[in-house]
Amino acid sequence: MEARKVSSMLGERSVRGEREGRTKEACKETEENQVTEDKMRKATILTAILCLSGLSLCDTRSGRLENVTEAGSPDTGKPAQDEGTRPLPSPETGETHESVRGDGNMEEPEPTSVSDFENSYNYAIHKLNVGHYTLDVKMSQLLDRVSRLDGKIGEAEDALQQVLLLSKGNRKEVGRLEGCQKGRRVGYKCFLVYRTYESYAGAAQQCQERGGRMAMPRDRKEQEALADYARSFFHPGNWPVWLGINDQRSEGLYLFEDGTRVTYFQWRKHFLSSQPDGGKRENCVAMSSDDGDWWDNYCDRRMYYLCEFDA
Repeated sequence: MEARKVSSMLGERSVRGEREGRTKEACKETEENQVTEDKMRKATILTAILCLSGLSLCDTRSGRLENVTEAGSPDTGKPAQDEGTRPLPSPETGETHESVRGDGNMEEPEPTSVSDFENSYNYAIHKLNVGHYTLDVKMSQLLDRVSRLDGKIGEAEDALQQVLLLSKGNRKEVGRLEGCQKGRRVGYKCFLVYRTYESYAGAAQQCQERGGRMAMPRDRKEQEALADYARSFFHPGNWPVWLGINDQRSEGLYLFEDGTRVTYFQWRKHFLSSQPDGGKRENCVAMSSDDGDWWDNYCDRRMYYLCEFDA
């Protein structure tokens, strides 16, 4: 009885050991299959990358991606080949060699194992790194060129600014010469009428840009000479022209355009309309060309204007 029990126990242990061994082998085989599947998945991704980057891991004639699982199947261990790319036997030795494409170029051998795919993967990564480095170099060169271009633009802007300053200076000199050649000279001043419509502020700016200022008759002599010039210029018509006089700072306090106080006045005096009569609404002074009398007007009214220049 004891011998039978011992024999039965030994048999059970043997069966249990065989079961455990088969279980371990099955687990090991499952792990190996999982590793193989992971590598094949990476190889599939690699093949897609290489196809996109122009490497010959895809069928260039049909434009489709090779089936990686067929190319390196763990069951067969043989790469799947398309009939169009199957190696051709040598007419002398009968050995196979690489197939020839339609354009006469030799096709690169396709990877047939996981290690080949890993090598191709590393090579593709290397090419991508080289491409990124080249792109960085070109980007650096482009930024350097843009920086130099910005410097050139800055120099051009400075030169243009100098040209504008010279142009303004020339315009002022031309305006001064024009004022004395075409206008009326009175003592150390030259007066010139401009027949363009401007507001009071616009007329002041135009006179300044021409190198002068708005006409400012400071005494009777200048006023009479200025009135005679305007009358002869507009004869036989009668046109009002801006003078450089206003009371915009304080009502009733008339100042010349340069800020000095007016001491001589030539207001129109008439029993029907005496000037100034505009109050706070009319703060800028114009002179009528027929008699030289002064009138107060709205400062935004547009009319001809008189400029004066240093003789």
